[in-house]
Amino acid sequence: MNVQSSHILLIEEEPILLEITSFRLELLGYQVTTVETAEAASHWLAENLPDLIAIGHLADMESVEFLNQLSNDSRISELPMVYLSANADLEEVQRAFNAGADEYLVTPYDPSVLENKVEALLVAAKAAK
Repeated sequence: MNVQSSHILLIEEEPILLEITSFRLELLGYQVTTVETAEAASHWLAENLPDLIAIGHLADMESVEFLNQLSNDSRISELPMVYLSANADLEEVQRAFNAGADEYLVTPYDPSVLENKVEALLVAAKAAK
């Protein structure tokens, strides 16, 4: 698997952040599927499996709770997950990692940091297969 041809599921309710993040990832050569709710993500994941999941703010469920649900799903739990949040509080960061996040990115983020974290997670996931 070429890391740049990887498929990323981006879950984010904020339209501008969704568009900017998706655009940045597509510029890097990733295939990106975007959804705005946990419910839409669950439906998509029932029939598809991406190479990486990026979870931002959700309107229909607390993002950390949804991350925890994904981490408890045996089909999805091995996928790398990036948590996107405007909250840089250490307690929130710890909650995300405890729920299954592999990386935590504070928004607004530096695009090169996003690129480096995503690439590192995908390379590690590929090496683990």
